[in-house]
Amino acid sequence: MKITFIPLCLLLILFTSCNENKIKETTVITLAETSKSWDGKTLPKYPDGNPKVTILKIIIPPKTKLKLHKHPEINAGILLKGELTVISEHNDTLNLSAGDPIVELVNTWHYGINNGNEPAEIVVFYAGIENKPITVLKNLKQSTSH
Repeated sequence: MKITFIPLCLLLILFTSCNENKIKETTVITLAETSKSWDGKTLPKYPDGNPKVTILKIIIPPKTKLKLHKHPEINAGILLKGELTVISEHNDTLNLSAGDPIVELVNTWHYGINNGNEPAEIVVFYAGIENKPITVLKNLKQSTSH
């Protein structure tokens, strides 16, 4: 009887502890709610036109610097993995770690750098309009020293 009782108790304890870790209610966590980009500037009004939503997952290899670019569309994202530093044409800097949200700059030249040893993965949501680009690369001849 003792031999059967002990494994049964251990099994019951294991089952009970597993159930305690389950989520019992829906949880909503606000990661970002703002009318300003990460540099503190007010986001522009939405343009007229047919709306187009774009969602991208961007994977930036370790030790990689992105090209200087700007977004004419309002966009926001969340860094899923890794680290990412974003630097504006005015040298404003934002350091992101996994789990951090970002409300991107609009119509401001900037670039990102993954200085880490693992890929940086970010999901970005663009709220734009049809027939308008979501990213514009700066011509190398116009490029600043970034």
